[in-house]
Amino acid sequence: MTIDILQIVGLGLVATFLALILNQHKSSYTMLLVVFVGSVMFLLLVDQIASLLRMVEKIASNANVNMVYVETLLKIIGIAYIAEFGAQITKDAGQGTIASKIELGGKVLIMAMAIPIITVVIETILGFLPGT
Repeated sequence: MTIDILQIVGLGLVATFLALILNQHKSSYTMLLVVFVGSVMFLLLVDQIASLLRMVEKIASNANVNMVYVETLLKIIGIAYIAEFGAQITKDAGQGTIASKIELGGKVLIMAMAIPIITVVIETILGFLPGT
């Protein structure tokens, strides 16, 4: 299934208009609509995301890159997107404080996962320096 940006934008615009109408009559349902549409948009992109992951893994394999590092980088990117998605939904619900905690949690997890890669980069750089 091929999803293009026009479908995503179209769904977003329809949801926005519905949210505006719902907000006038039943504001309690507006947030449910927003979360539902956001989740549907994400699910529409799952095939594209899977395709991208396969391409990155193929490129890394052809370049003889250690797959542990590639998998870690992909997990880091996934954490960033998921944290952003969750934070935006939470902000839309008017919970900016919780959204900032989601963002902080994502940043901490990213840093924790990046430490092994940072260590290898530093060790590699030090290996190039004379006298080490």
